[in-house]
Amino acid sequence: MSRLDSMMRRLAAQRDGLEWGLKEVHGLDGDVVDMGLGNGRTYDHLREVASGRRIWVIDRILQCHPSCIPPEQDFLQGEAEEMLKKLAASGAKIIMAHYDFGFGEKEKDVAEAARLSPMIADIMAPGGVLVSGQPLVGFSQVRGPETVSPDRYCFYRT
Repeated sequence: MSRLDSMMRRLAAQRDGLEWGLKEVHGLDGDVVDMGLGNGRTYDHLREVASGRRIWVIDRILQCHPSCIPPEQDFLQGEAEEMLKKLAASGAKIIMAHYDFGFGEKEKDVAEAARLSPMIADIMAPGGVLVSGQPLVGFSQVRGPETVSPDRYCFYRT
């Protein structure tokens, strides 16, 4: 598979997964968190499909497209571990999380996701959903949308 085809498959899986996750938590009160702002595409999509919900964003640096800058009070800038602890201490009730942190090296990305998993668990409300580009540990994995291959994206319930 070409890198272009792989990227298109990943982005479609991400979009379908986010929309699936929001349907799964429909009726629950709480916020959404996007872990890994990057250029802001996912955050921008969440603003459209999760309207009415507070969307927290975590990233070490702000380097997104100017139209995708989150409100200052919702952007937690810094290293993931510190920002997850800050979010947990805020008392926010997270019902859906999108995990997209990464260094671009598979082994390093998987290890980081495993290391951060307990801190992610600390921010999640019971019955919440996690949509993740990396495998997480300590959560119940579930089948996501039928349009997404199980080896492309990971889905969890808390």
